[in-house]
Amino acid sequence: MIKKLLFPAFIFLLMTSCHQSGKKPANITKSVHQKMQKTHYVSENTKKMNLPFSDAVIVDNMVYLSGQLGNIPGSFKLVEGGIRAETKQTMENIQSTLVAMDLTMDDIVKCTVFIENIEEWGTFNEEYVKFFPNKKPARSALGADGLALGAKVEVECMACKSKAK
Repeated sequence: MIKKLLFPAFIFLLMTSCHQSGKKPANITKSVHQKMQKTHYVSENTKKMNLPFSDAVIVDNMVYLSGQLGNIPGSFKLVEGGIRAETKQTMENIQSTLVAMDLTMDDIVKCTVFIENIEEWGTFNEEYVKFFPNKKPARSALGADGLALGAKVEVECMACKSKAK
């Protein structure tokens, strides 16, 4: 009986303590009332290849890059040489997209990796880390059963564009 009475009282106190000042927190007000700036970046290669996506979408200072494969830029042909060569080309493709937007690999904050054969994870990492000699971004990885173009790896990233850029 006491527990049944205390729980609603606890919830009531919790709710009223959050609103006691009568003021809305400034950071919530700004995020709700300011219109976000959104820009789509589409490279010439993506336009020529008539691909159904943007290379990146910039929302305020966050940059969301589409997944990249180890294809030769402007073509649907993957580089030859297996996981190592594809990883290198994938990361170079990401780097090219960033450079076009006046960003660098150091601006990347998160990567998601899709790898066709998880047993090649070590080889992937050997090449991947070469592109992040300083601080490494946060990362998630998934084993995948079938990637576009029969690729061995796909990497998508999020970057943070500084206000000065």
